[in-house]
Parts: sequence; structure tokens; C-alpha cells
Amino acid sequence: MQKFQFHPCGNFKESYYQELTIFETDFGRLWMIIGLILLFGVIPFISSAFVLYVLNTMGIYAIAAIGLNLLIGYTGQISLGHGAFFGVGAYAAAILATRAHFPFWAALPAAGLITAAVGMVFGLPSARLKHLYLCIATLAGQFIIEYVLVQWEGLTGGAAGISVIGATLFGLDLGNDRTFYYVIYICFVFFAWVAVNLIRTRYGRAFIAIRDNDRAAEGMGIPIFPYKLLSFAISSFYAGFAGGLYAYYMISITPEPFNLWLSIVFIAMIIIGGLGNIPGSVFGAVFIVTLEEVLSHATEYLMNIGASTGVAITIAPLREFVFGLAIVLFIIFEPKGIAEVWRIVRSGFRLWPFSY
Repeated sequence: MQKFQFHPCGNFKESYYQELTIFETDFGRLWMIIGLILLFGVIPFISSAFVLYVLNTMGIYAIAAIGLNLLIGYTGQISLGHGAFFGVGAYAAAILATRAHFPFWAALPAAGLITAAVGMVFGLPSARLKHLYLCIATLAGQFIIEYVLVQWEGLTGGAAGISVIGATLFGLDLGNDRTFYYVIYICFVFFAWVAVNLIRTRYGRAFIAIRDNDRAAEGMGIPIFPYKLLSFAISSFYAGFAGGLYAYYMISITPEPFNLWLSIVFIAMIIIGGLGNIPGSVFGAVFIVTLEEVLSHATEYLMNIGASTGVAITIAPLREFVFGLAIVLFIIFEPKGIAEVWRIVRSGFRLWPFSY
């Protein structure tokens, strides 16, 4: 009979299985169940249309950020092309839906697979390049994909883009924010669960070994190039699947959003949230999307005040400055990101009243 445990008593482990468990105690599992009840049973019914839009954006970006964290945070392969891969997934889903008449449930994984194949092509330089040189190679991939999305008008529609209308899932209309909220967050929970468990497997341990010291990993018998390619493929699949969700949710897509700035935004998410930490990807997505909305509303508010119009025009281009400042401040004061702050707070509650 299982013995329930709601408070950890030291870090004594009796087996390797205990070392690999996601939750140390049943208290963590209890809070996970409560969180899922709030996520699916409470939040969508008490949120306004605007709040649902923001939450849906957070969910889509969080899926893509988890994929990038698997590549950069766990495998140590720097990529500046994640925004382009996100765009490849969006266009792949839109083209499959409008021209090949794929149903919603088939277009999304197909878009992920197509993006994974593209990601593996641009991951080939990782066989001989790393660090700054690999970063430049993926940056070239970003610009190449941007050029293709704009110039291949016969496939992508060029600057006019593509519209995806009438998304349904098993007869259920997905044309409103609340219905799509469930689709996004069911996918989010599934992909987060897959990522957490992937890191516990031999593939995840190989990724971490390559990140820490690829030569030592190769000396231990790990074929580093296949694992690097696998990491690129998994990361790109996450980006492509999230891009497909984005295309269906936004209905109309153009090449403009899938630029270098989006790649930088994804990197900001995992740096601020916490590199090499799956919950950190979620924290980073929530932080960045919230920051964007705050800056947008602050600019709009100042624009509506006649005396502050000049100030608003000055503030509007400062989004890049605020993002850069946030990254620098987190690197200086909390290099492990928001996930580390959450760990400290959680440990403080766990050890109370002996933590002070």
C-alpha cells in the first residue's frame, strides 16, 4: 500500500527511481491537480475576451519557448532562428488547411513534422560549428526563411499572407477564444509533460552531457551529432506546432511577425524564465507577454492624452530597450531566472518557520 507523504524529510533517496521522480511528495501532486482544475474549470469562465486572448497568446508562446529551452538550455545549441521556425509551422498549417484540405487535428502535427525537417536542415552546421559560429548559421537560416515567406508568392501568398477560416475539431467550432483556450492549454499541458519526461530519459541526459562538455560526452560514447540533430528536430517540432496553433487562432497570417525580433523574444523568454528549466519557459512566456501588453497599453494611454502625445511617441520605440534591460537585469541579479526565484520562495514555505 502506498504511503502518502506531504512534507519532505531531507533528501535521502533509497533508489534511482526516487531520484527521477518529478514530485518529491504527494503535496506537489495535490497542487498540480488544483492547478489543472483552476486552469480548465475556473479561469476560462471568469476571464474576459481580452484576458482570454492574452492567455491564449501566452499558451502558444509557452509551447514554442519550451522547445527552444530544450535546444539552448538543455543541449547548449544556440539558435537565432526559432521565430522563423515558428513561422514555418504557421504557414505549413495554413497551406495544408487551405490547399490540401487537412483537418485541424492533422494539420497541426503535420506542420510540426515539416518544421522539424526544416530545423534539421539548419541544424546540420552543428556537426562542426558551435557557440557564436552556430548562432550566426542559425541567424542565416532566419533570414533565408524570411525571404522565402515573402518572395515565394505562389505558395505563401507573399506579403498578403494566407487566411485560415472555419477551424473545427470533431465538429466543434473553434471560432471563439474560450473554445480555442481549451485546445491551446490541452496541447500545452501535453507538450510540457512530454518535455519534462524527455529530460528524465537517456536522451535528455545525453542532451545535458553535450551541453556541459561535448568532448567528454563523446568520450563516454555519446554520438553527439545525431543527438544535436535530434534536439534541433524536437525544438523545431515544438515551434512548428505552436506556429500552427498561432495560424488557426489568428485566422490571417503574414510574414511580418516571424522576423528576427520574434526569435529574440523567444530567447528573452527562456533567459528571463530560466535556462535549462521547463517551468522557466512558462514563467518567461508569461512575463514577456505581460510586459508587451503593459507597454502597449501605456503607450495607448499616453497617446489619448493630448499633452502626453510627444511622450508616447518617444516611448513607443523603447520596447526593444525595455526587453534588453530586463534581460541584462536578470543576468546580473538572477542569472537562473524566475524559476530560481520561485524555487527559493517555494523552499521558504516548505521549511517555514525554520527558514529564517
